[in-house]
Amino acid sequence: MAKYFNVNGACYQGEHYMVNLKPRLAEIKAMTDAGKFFSITKARQYGKTTILRALADFLQGDYIVVSIDFQNIESDEFADGSSFVHAFAREINRKICRYKEIPDEIKKSFIMLSDHRVQNTRLAELFCCFSDWCRQSVRPIILIIDEVDYDSNNQVFLDFLAQLRAAYLDRYETATFQSVILAGVYDIRSIKSKIQADEDQLENSPWNIAADFLVDMSFSVGDIVGMLEEYEMDYHTGMDMNRIAGLIYEYTSGYPYLVSRLCNLMDERIPGLEKYSGRDSAWTECGFYEAERIIVKEDHTLYQSLIRKLKIYPKLRAMVYELLFTGKPIPYVATNSYIKDGVMLGFFRNENDTAVISNRIFETVLYNYFIGEEFAESRMYHVGVRERNQFITGGHLDVKKILEKFVETFDYLYGDENETFLEEVGRRYFLLFLKPIINGIGNYSIESRTRNHERMDLVIYYHGEQSVIEIKVWRGNAYHERGEEQLSGYLEYFHLTKGYMLSFNFNSEEGDWGEGDKSWG
Repeated sequence: MAKYFNVNGACYQGEHYMVNLKPRLAEIKAMTDAGKFFSITKARQYGKTTILRALADFLQGDYIVVSIDFQNIESDEFADGSSFVHAFAREINRKICRYKEIPDEIKKSFIMLSDHRVQNTRLAELFCCFSDWCRQSVRPIILIIDEVDYDSNNQVFLDFLAQLRAAYLDRYETATFQSVILAGVYDIRSIKSKIQADEDQLENSPWNIAADFLVDMSFSVGDIVGMLEEYEMDYHTGMDMNRIAGLIYEYTSGYPYLVSRLCNLMDERIPGLEKYSGRDSAWTECGFYEAERIIVKEDHTLYQSLIRKLKIYPKLRAMVYELLFTGKPIPYVATNSYIKDGVMLGFFRNENDTAVISNRIFETVLYNYFIGEEFAESRMYHVGVRERNQFITGGHLDVKKILEKFVETFDYLYGDENETFLEEVGRRYFLLFLKPIINGIGNYSIESRTRNHERMDLVIYYHGEQSVIEIKVWRGNAYHERGEEQLSGYLEYFHLTKGYMLSFNFNSEEGDWGEGDKSWG
């Protein structure tokens, strides 16, 4: 069967186009060789299961690897220690049956522990069995648990972590696992449990023995090029692999699912669309932007998970909103709980000690989400809906006319508001105005490198054409001239000859806009 770009579940080297995982696997193996217990904590669909399964194969020559998934343990089996031991031992039994070298008495012990008819089985019995097994094993044992945070909000799970911690601390006197690897979205080290310390009850993490996991699981441009080279050997599209890989990285920051999904779209969805007769025309810049237009409009579980988190964490939501619409810089402080939550859940990354949205695709999805909340009540949006037909001429977007109409409408609707209000909402209202005009055919993205409290570059994609608009707050002629120079450089990057500037000038009676070419500055 021919290989393909997989976006459903774990990837396998023989079936799917994949990046080269061997350097990462070697880094992780060095940690297991050193006897580390650690967590792989990454956001949803970040390749955790894929790398865990590849790791299990990579380690087989030196270790007995037992890899289980907490999703196979039902919620009611976390209800008490005895039920959990039965379920955990059952999962161990399923995995070790293929190992002929495991002593029969160890197998029998796990079978007995998995018998749910036996009442009041304790975690200590399970860990005694682990210790006996590790002592008798001809090879060191690695325990891997995926989806470890599946049902972690209970005392049984905390007790389980505490037992792992105790085994690690006592490893020089009592046999235990060579290494334990826990994988999930939520940082296990942040889970608190009452652990006795002298005569005081202290709040400590039962997983505070975990080593730092510093392996970069995002895909670099080089990683993506390597994957595309394998694809190109099969299909000979003639694509510029470095350019396509660079675009994919620019919009995804190497987020594994997003990389795979864009490639999947260019391979399977784009060929056959109007203007894309086959793979050779799909694997181009135009084909990439068409794939990007599709991906930001999808409604899949990754985006749903992000939106749910905004509803669960209101302060995180407020921080995301600040980054998107006001451009106010937020320092990246690792000890700040909202920053930590944002990184853990996939919203933020650290860029020069400043928190930024983790990638441009998420950024556009989040813009659309916030703007979508205002559709029903926004007068600006409804003007865009009502007037949208006048801005399309011969299939081309008339950006000049859009800006003229926006300035006129904005001044009419909000000209009497105070400066603070206007400065906060100006950019958001322009996106509300633009959205219905390009909806269904076009898309937009924000250039994060230029977005700050005073300026933001917006790139509009419509029928394969790009338009750049710098949106800024008026800060005098000198600042305006610097903005023109910056926009000119940006036009150079996109190989465009014309760009636009929308300036909110609160010293005049209405906003200003202008257009110009690369001769600016």
